[in-house]
Amino acid sequence: MFTPSPTQMPDWSSRSLDEGQLSVDVFRDKNDLVIRSTVAGVAPEDLDISIHGDLLTVRGKRDHGREVKEDDWYYRECYWGAFSRSVVLPYEVNADRAEASLKNGLLEIRVPIRKSGERNIRVKVEE
Repeated sequence: MFTPSPTQMPDWSSRSLDEGQLSVDVFRDKNDLVIRSTVAGVAPEDLDISIHGDLLTVRGKRDHGREVKEDDWYYRECYWGAFSRSVVLPYEVNADRAEASLKNGLLEIRVPIRKSGERNIRVKVEE
């Protein structure tokens, strides 16, 4: 069995604390594209979800809730702070009909897939 030396182990304490990356699952469910992610400990008001063209972005933050002195830590595996994830969507979607729900720490975003040939047409007002 391979055991990495301390110099080969990732140094999680020195990684950039600016923003973590959210893990996601993306799949098709009939006429919807579904994006799921675990966001335990994140309040709904701390989530920002946007769709621009074929790019879906989820941003948020997870607060630790209390300060722990450096010497009191034994393990530090959970990520606390700001996080985000952008996903290129594999289909054209109707972003204006997207819905998001949060239940038991599971975020689910459902976006209707645009049917072939379907287009939104904006009407210009002429004076």
